[in-house]
This record gives sequence, structure tokens and C-alpha cells, in this order.
Amino acid sequence: METPIDRIKLSQTAKDQLLKLRRNTKIDQWNILCRWAFCRSLAEPTSPSPVPIPQDSNVEMTWRVFGGEMSDIFLLALKQRCYNDGFPTDKETLATQFRLHLHRGIGYLAGDPNIKKIEDLVELATKKI
Repeated sequence: METPIDRIKLSQTAKDQLLKLRRNTKIDQWNILCRWAFCRSLAEPTSPSPVPIPQDSNVEMTWRVFGGEMSDIFLLALKQRCYNDGFPTDKETLATQFRLHLHRGIGYLAGDPNIKKIEDLVELATKKI
């Protein structure tokens, strides 16, 4: 499946937030934390605000590193979310929406005072709404 974005470069703010999450959860890999963040944003009923996101940190990964074995599933989830939100599913829109969801999710996870260990992420993911 063709990926919407070849390389993902995070903002310095997102990097700082991920560092906080790494300390709390003891998850060392950026890509795993980013997967959690992306899914956290997708779980929100509203689409992320279309704000400019700088690419000013030194944290960078490919789409394949981000998604790993599940990269096609993440891409399908992104396409479905764009469709549900009324956005086209062209490569540029997918890339923009991915970056917005990823950064929003990182902000949500880093700002959640209840996430103090990896078990808190699991509890968040399995919580009944």
C-alpha cells in the first residue's frame, strides 16, 4: 500500500512531550509512543484543528518505522477517518491529517495527569466509554 508520507518529522514541542511520556511509561521507542498517540487522537470524535506544525526537532522516522507490521492498518484507519470527517483521501490530505492527529494525540497523552506508567496507557485504551 502506498504510504501518505515518507518521513515523519516531529515538532520540538512534540519531542519534549514524548520525552515526558518516555520517562513516565518507560517506553523507549519513539515509534511506539507515536502509535499510541495517533490512536488516541483517532478515538476523539472531532477532527484536529488545522494548525501549522513546525518540523523543528531532530526526531524523524519513516512511515514503515512508525507503523511497523501494522502500517497498512494505520493507513486504512487514517483513510477511514478522513472519509468520515468529509476530507478527501489524496496523499497530501492524508499526510496533513496524519501529522495533525499524531501531534494532537501526543499532546493529549503528555497532558493526561493519569498517565504515570505503561499500565495507564493500557487502561486508557481498554476503558469503556
